[in-house]
Amino acid sequence: MASHIGRLPIALPKGVEITVDGDKVTAKGPKGSQECIIPEGIEVKQGEGVLEVVPEDPGAKGASARHGLARALVASIVQGVSSGFDKKLEIIGTGYKVTAKGPDLDFALGYSHDIPVKAPEGITFTVADATHLTVSGINKQQVGEVAAQIRKLRPPEPYKGKGIRYAGEHVRRKAGKAGK
Repeated sequence: MASHIGRLPIALPKGVEITVDGDKVTAKGPKGSQECIIPEGIEVKQGEGVLEVVPEDPGAKGASARHGLARALVASIVQGVSSGFDKKLEIIGTGYKVTAKGPDLDFALGYSHDIPVKAPEGITFTVADATHLTVSGINKQQVGEVAAQIRKLRPPEPYKGKGIRYAGEHVRRKAGKAGK
């Protein structure tokens, strides 16, 4: 049985070149180049402006899961080199703010000291204002990991909602102390 996700073809945007070498798929585009390793038992076929991910033995144990995984990995690197990925973060709280120091960031989050954050290789930070930040890059996993590390500096708390949260994230609020 084939994966529902794995069956979907991957459209190649203009300017993206794909090279398939055994179990390694390399994508080059306007934002850079990336490669991924395809799981065993999965084959990537290249057509006219389309990539197809096909299992070698659809009846094998775990073939459906590997099929969907392989298609998602290839689609991720194709989107990364063509348009990239970004995560938006919001900072909520009195006196909480972020400032850009060149490619790096400096957070004031209510602690006795500011917290510096260095930009990893392949990641760029954009500060729209003191309370809005965007993490961008071509690697989906790396962008998500860096955004999660920044959010972990001061996660949103449930009583007042103060902290760093993803844009559009809903923080479930709790009732405070009941008065007498």
